[in-house]
Amino acid sequence: MGKETTRRGFMEAVATTALAITLGRRAGLAAQAGLSEYNWEDYSYVYLVDVSTCIGCGMCVQACQKENRVPDGFFRTWVERYRIGEGGRVEVDSPNGGMNGFPANILDFKVTKGLFVPKLCNHCKNTPCTQVCPVGASYTTRDGVVLVDDKRCIGCGYCVQACPYGSRYLHPVSHVADKCTWCYHRITRGLKPACVMACPVGARAFGNMKNLQDPVRKTIATQPVLVLQPELLTRPNCYYKGLDKEVR
Repeated sequence: MGKETTRRGFMEAVATTALAITLGRRAGLAAQAGLSEYNWEDYSYVYLVDVSTCIGCGMCVQACQKENRVPDGFFRTWVERYRIGEGGRVEVDSPNGGMNGFPANILDFKVTKGLFVPKLCNHCKNTPCTQVCPVGASYTTRDGVVLVDDKRCIGCGYCVQACPYGSRYLHPVSHVADKCTWCYHRITRGLKPACVMACPVGARAFGNMKNLQDPVRKTIATQPVLVLQPELLTRPNCYYKGLDKEVR
């Protein structure tokens, strides 16, 4: 057996071991989350935001912070205020992620349209963040949720830079990538994400595309909905009703 053959065999063994460790770790995470009786094949999760309904109260952001212990100054979900004036001038702000509402500050132009836009990880089908991760820490589950294996993440920040929606950050304590998980620990137990439960006006909704009777699935199938930055071809699983063309 030559040196080249030995080297190739060694590298294949390393790759196989790394894959086994990754799959084992993810299976362990599933077991910890109580997924032993969870059937992945029954679910394909989707999120819906009704911009025309959102009042910018920030209760969704507060609920997310508490449920997921998000560090101060960082956000898994946030709300942006868009104020649009004549000539297409746009002012966008999100003070403290919109957690405490929005001040009625005066602008130097006449506002002709205003709206609040909740944002979060879009859990894309063609997600750039998983493609650039050098260690496979960012991955997509079989039910369509993009997660981060914090035991494997090395904190390089590539995924943070790659996300076109600004939904990732490096945790200031653990120094690994963090983001919205759609409250995976809740939805795999049949519960809704904390932000959906907290919304007082029903502007946020969560559903399952594999359930033909799911109201979110029906809305997406029968009503005008849009995704953010469709030209990027990331195929987001987060849809919006009432979205304005000025929103990015």
